Amino acid sequence: MIAQQVIIMIGVAFLVGAVVMTLIRLARGPSTLDRVVAADVIIAVLIVALAMEAAINHHATSIPIILVLSLLGFAGSLSMARFVADRDQARKWDVSTSAPRRSERSPEGT
Repeated sequence: MIAQQVIIMIGVAFLVGAVVMTLIRLARGPSTLDRVVAADVIIAVLIVALAMEAAINHHATSIPIILVLSLLGFAGSLSMARFVADRDQARKWDVSTSAPRRSERSPEGT
């Protein structure tokens, strides 16, 4: 019984460490994508914590919650990836920023 408790405490310590490091990344972030990935990792850690609790207590009542959280994490990551891809596509085809300004043109061309 003692070995099982030690293993559980080590698992909890790893989960707490993962959440702390992820919250630091969520707060500092430099970009929106870093923050989205950090939120996705927090959801994954929450899923693992719920699965660990269900395994320790020998019940399956948290499986629907785990399923909903995994679908939420997937949908959030997918929607953010599509948003970033659309934003990058818009930047790629934006010709107004690549055209030379009037002050940058040569005097012969005007």
